[in-house]
Amino acid sequence: MKILVINAGSSSLKYQLLDMTSKDDLASGIVERIGEDMGTMTYKTDGKEVFEKPFPTHKEAMVEVINILTDADKGVVKDKAEIAAIGHRVVHGGETFTEPAEVDAKVIEGIKANIPLAPLHNPGNLTGIETAMELFPGVRQVAVFDTAFHQTMEPKVFTYGIPYEMYEKFGIRRYGFHGTSHKFVARETAKLLGKPLEECNIVTVHLGNGGSLAAVKNGKCYDTSMGMTPLAGIIMGTRCGDIDPAIVGVLAEKLGTDVAGVEKVLTNDSGLKGICGSNDLRDIHARIEEGDKQAELALDMACHKVRQFIGSYCFELGKVDCIVFTAGIGENDPEYRARTLSGLESFGISVNNDKNWNWDRTPSFISDDDSAVKVAIIATNEELEIANDTVAVLGL
Repeated sequence: MKILVINAGSSSLKYQLLDMTSKDDLASGIVERIGEDMGTMTYKTDGKEVFEKPFPTHKEAMVEVINILTDADKGVVKDKAEIAAIGHRVVHGGETFTEPAEVDAKVIEGIKANIPLAPLHNPGNLTGIETAMELFPGVRQVAVFDTAFHQTMEPKVFTYGIPYEMYEKFGIRRYGFHGTSHKFVARETAKLLGKPLEECNIVTVHLGNGGSLAAVKNGKCYDTSMGMTPLAGIIMGTRCGDIDPAIVGVLAEKLGTDVAGVEKVLTNDSGLKGICGSNDLRDIHARIEEGDKQAELALDMACHKVRQFIGSYCFELGKVDCIVFTAGIGENDPEYRARTLSGLESFGISVNNDKNWNWDRTPSFISDDDSAVKVAIIATNEELEIANDTVAVLGL
């Protein structure tokens, strides 16, 4: 059984075709710069290839994806009819969607209704769904929401300390993101622990250019670091994370700009990039080796913030079975992990230096054998999670 996973952005379209029997990635790629004079398609079937051509709309991009999948020489399916179903990533489900949902008219209206909560993401996600429905008539489609996993948070956790009517009227509350990754990694961590997920308390640490943490209590999300938008929480590549909200007004006055102008600074020019001029950890590590104090400060600040969230979540959960790192930085940066968890032995968290620096890419513990709280690294696979959800929702 083959499932196609689509992640459509405002000007991009990522895809992956998975064999759900073997869980193998049969083909994957991304189309970028959709709507510009010349787009780029990067794809992998039997090897990575790149070509450029105009992609005026997502429809042309999707047609090219189908052409590659069914190509006589390099394609992985003889006909698009071999695709059993299509799963779509949707960034924001608001309070409308607490689970993945099969796409129908009501689901499409629900995604549209949540556009104000994710104006940069939901329209592109919706375009991907509508394009796939047009090009794959009769094929069942499922929407998988980044926010759904976090809908188990209690009101005391997701409600902000502002007038309650702001929540009632405008839906202003904590929603959280990266839910597909947190869900996948939590389940894989339970397997590693050899326990049912519903008996596990886990702190999941998703670290990439964007990053978030989740406190998973008895298998369900209890708290998460991102908020109403993906701007909140830890210090990220270009995003500021949590700051004093009054700073927005101060910057608007000092910079002579409006709220949108300040949001642009906080989203695109802050975080690691704002502190040291770079949001690439490889560059930052190289500069630290050369004695660059600003790069050192940026990394220290980022690790400090992640450490704060881990500490608060350990107290919230009471008992923690495992702290698990995932995503681009979480999986590939041993120095980041080491700085974040150093000196916590008295709290039962003891990282094994050799395991941390020599991780073999398999789901495994990097903590000492006698560490009361296990520490693990598990590679996330959001596409596989979306495919799994698609199969489950449709009962395939």
